[in-house]
Amino acid sequence: MVEIVGLISGGKDSIYNLMECVRNGHSIVALANLKPPKQQEELDSFMYQTVGNNLIDIIAKECLQLPLFQIEIKGTAESKDEHYVESSNDEVEDLYNLLKSVKDSIPTVKGVSCGAILSTYQRIRVENVCSRLGLVCYSYLWMRDQDTLLQEMITSQLTAVIIKVASMGLEANKHLLKSIQQLYPVLKSLNTKFGVHICGEGGEYESIVVDCPLYKKKINIEDFNTIIHSDDAFSQVAY
Repeated sequence: MVEIVGLISGGKDSIYNLMECVRNGHSIVALANLKPPKQQEELDSFMYQTVGNNLIDIIAKECLQLPLFQIEIKGTAESKDEHYVESSNDEVEDLYNLLKSVKDSIPTVKGVSCGAILSTYQRIRVENVCSRLGLVCYSYLWMRDQDTLLQEMITSQLTAVIIKVASMGLEANKHLLKSIQQLYPVLKSLNTKFGVHICGEGGEYESIVVDCPLYKKKINIEDFNTIIHSDDAFSQVAY
């Protein structure tokens, strides 16, 4: 058994990877999250999901009931090549500082849960940080077939709702706050017709997990505001 800190955005991938860590016999002892600067709900980051970040405290403290380590994203994507070159102003260094604070506070932590599925860019950077800190990256979803994986999430009693749409065929008034269970036929159809990534790996949508077997409490979203970022006729961006 390895003591693990879970990198979470609140989305289905990061939470489901926590479930896989537990299923494989590991212990989640803390959570870590990078939040956007104040007054910015949605940040154009190469690395991190920030929409829905206002629910991270609830997920950590009430749903998972685990200590949360959280710092603000200060850097930007300076090193954009596939192989990461350390740069003090890169957003990857924010992740380094975050995980270092976890390791300093909980020296028994030896692993990091990462929900990367397809992004080599993201995984290389997480592994770079882990290697510098002497941690092991656990990415159980890596390169899984996305259709099979999404169905597995659904049957595992994980309930995630869509909180951002950014793809042809997905619309705010029809699809926001719908569960992945409800939207699976739509996502499957869009994948068949247009090659849309069924797990949203192309940025087609973002999600937040409102219930899963690891949660002690379920989240009920009763009030929300929709922000239309781009009302393109072919691909609306809204959250």
